[in-house]
Amino acid sequence: MSVQWPNTLPLPSVEGYGLTPQEAVLRTDMESGPARQRRRFRQTPTRITVRWLFLETQFALFEAWYKYHADEGGQWFEITLLGGLGLLPHEARFTRQFEARLLSARRWEVKGELEIRERPTLDEGALNLLLEFEAQDLFAMGSELHQLVHITLPVRLPLSLSDEI
Repeated sequence: MSVQWPNTLPLPSVEGYGLTPQEAVLRTDMESGPARQRRRFRQTPTRITVRWLFLETQFALFEAWYKYHADEGGQWFEITLLGGLGLLPHEARFTRQFEARLLSARRWEVKGELEIRERPTLDEGALNLLLEFEAQDLFAMGSELHQLVHITLPVRLPLSLSDEI
C-alpha cells in the first residue's frame, strides 16, 4: 500500500469512534417455514466513524493530504485504528466527504467515515484456544513452555552430533 496516513497527524480520537460491520449474510424470508440464510462473502467491509481534533497547521496538512494523496478520499490508505485486538494497521478509505468545524481560533474538529477492507480478529486457532482455556492458564502454560524449550531441553540435549559418539 503506497498511501500512508501522515505520521505527523494524530490518530482518530476515542470520542465518537464506532464500528459498523456490513451484512455478510443474505436472508430470504420464505412463504412458509423458516427463512433461509447464506453467507454472501468472506471478507466483510466495516465502516468506522472517526473524529480528529487538529491544530490549525495539522488541519492544513490533512486537507492537502486528503486532496493529493488520498485522492479526495477515493484512495485506499494505511492507518492505525483501534479494534478488538488493540491499535493495528488497517487498509481504509473515506466513504464520503469529511466534515470540519472550527472549535476555536486554532482548533478544528474533523468527522468522517472510513471503510476498512477487513477487521483484524483472532484467527480460528487462537479463538479455539481461548474458548478452551482461561487467559491466565495460557500465560502459565507459556511460562512452562518457555522453561521447557529454552532451559530444560538444551541442558539435556547433546551440543552436537560429535558429542553423541
